[in-house]
Amino acid sequence: MSGLRVVPTWRHGQERLYVCLTDGRNIAWYDREAARINLLSEDRRQDVLDALGPFLTGRVAVGPPPVPTPAELARLSLHPDDDLAPNRPGEALQIALDRDPGPGHRLRRDPRRRALEAEQTVGEALDRLDGAGWHTLHSVPLPGGDRVHHLAIGPGGLFAVHTLYARKQRVTVADPMVSLGRRDPQPLLRRVRADADRASYALTAEVHPVLALVGPSGLTVTLPPRGIRVLRDTDLEDLTRLGGVLKPADVEALHAMARDRHTWTKV
Repeated sequence: MSGLRVVPTWRHGQERLYVCLTDGRNIAWYDREAARINLLSEDRRQDVLDALGPFLTGRVAVGPPPVPTPAELARLSLHPDDDLAPNRPGEALQIALDRDPGPGHRLRRDPRRRALEAEQTVGEALDRLDGAGWHTLHSVPLPGGDRVHHLAIGPGGLFAVHTLYARKQRVTVADPMVSLGRRDPQPLLRRVRADADRASYALTAEVHPVLALVGPSGLTVTLPPRGIRVLRDTDLEDLTRLGGVLKPADVEALHAMARDRHTWTKV
C-alpha cells in the first residue's frame, strides 16, 4: 500500500484531485480540465499514478507544476481539513440540514432553507467576480459558533458580507435596525459590524461590513448606516468598481491567510 489518499475539491465548478500523504501534505494534484498531473516529487511518481488511476480519463500529461506563486505555495502547505477555500456558499447550513433535515411536512418552510438559498445566491454572485481579480471565501467559521457568511477579497479591499433572505418583502433600514415587511425590527447591523470587526482582527487589515439583501421587493433607508454598505444581491458587482486599494500581490497574500482555518481560532 502506498499510504496515499486522493482528496477531491471543487472551485467555481472545476474539480481538482489532490494526492496527500498520511499527514495531510499534498504531493501532487490532477487538474481534470488541463488533463495534467502535477508532481511535487518525482520520487513518488508511480505511487501517485497508481492512486489516481481510477480517476484518470484519456491521456494526461505528467510532470512538475509550473513555478508556483507564493499564494499557491501557501495553499499547498495547508492540510485539506484546514483549507476553507473549498467551502460552498452556505456550507455550514448545508451540513446542518444534512444532519437534521427537520420534519418532512411543515406549514411553514424551514427558515434554514431560506437562509441557505440566500447564501447560495449571494455566494454565486460573488464567485462571478473572480475574473476581476477577486477571491471569495464562504461560511468562514468563528469561535462560538458564529461565522462570516462570505469574505470577499479584491482590488477594492476586504468585505465581510452578511446575507439576508428578503424574497418579495420590503426592507427598511434604520441603523442599527432592519425590518422585513411587517415584522418587528431587529438590530441586525450590530451583528454585521461585529463580524467585520472580528475579521479585521484576524487578518490585521480593515474589513468593511456589507449587508446583502436577496430578492427584496423594495428597500427604504431611513437612517444611512454608519460604515455599512447595503446592497441587493443583483448589485454586488458594484464592489468591482472600488479599485485602487489592494495590489494583486496583497490580494493573494490576504486570501492565502484567510483560507487557513487557524487564522480564525482566536477572534
